Amino acid sequence: MTETFYDVLRRQGITRRSFMKFCSLTATSLGLGSAFVPKIAHALETKPRTPVIWLHGLECTCCSESFIRSAHPLTKDVVLSMLSLDYDDTLMAAAGHQAEAIIEEVKKKYKGNYIVAVEGNPPLNEDGMFCIHGGRPFVEVLKETCADAKAIISWGACASYGCVQAAKPNPTRATPVHKVITDKPIVRVPGCPPIAEVMTGVVTYMLTFDRIPELDRQGRPKMFYGQRIHDKCYRRPHFDAGQFVESWDDEAARK
Repeated sequence: MTETFYDVLRRQGITRRSFMKFCSLTATSLGLGSAFVPKIAHALETKPRTPVIWLHGLECTCCSESFIRSAHPLTKDVVLSMLSLDYDDTLMAAAGHQAEAIIEEVKKKYKGNYIVAVEGNPPLNEDGMFCIHGGRPFVEVLKETCADAKAIISWGACASYGCVQAAKPNPTRATPVHKVITDKPIVRVPGCPPIAEVMTGVVTYMLTFDRIPELDRQGRPKMFYGQRIHDKCYRRPHFDAGQFVESWDDEAARK
């Protein structure tokens, strides 16, 4: 029997009270009312953990670094418990042929029901030879792994937009994931690195409602990217009033 998210939390010693608190915080972070808390709790209690294959293309691993160093003490445990993180070559103990066999096993066993989280992007020049994954061009591995996936998460600025490695003249032809995978729903979670709690929220939504969240025109979840930090900045009134600091310690700065 496949464990649910709640089963894993209970096995880790997390109380029912803490679990419900997590569901409440999750509902709040998703912009949902308190009426959705029981629905989230029911989903996490009854649905099996979602199998995830986490791939790495051209990137600096800052997304993974942010993920495992989350400031919230529970976040990484929650995400690792919620996701059946079957493959992540940065975090997993397996290596070589043993590691690569896991991808094939997940693809076969959970065909159409697994998520591919992509950190980094595929280079297309020279037949993809600028990024080799398990002895093969990463772009080939990406296409094959995503072929039977339920959905794709482009994790970070590299996977979402191309980032620094796609800057002109872009000799490797580094390319965002959505320009290579065009027949699957893709959720872009940009940031360099992105916020770990955003990943938690996106996956919780997908697990609870069995669909991807509503996206904006850039393919980002509206619940997290619907507003700009600029709009909530306590210095915003100075911006609106045209009060700008133009040099170090000038009159505007002193005000």
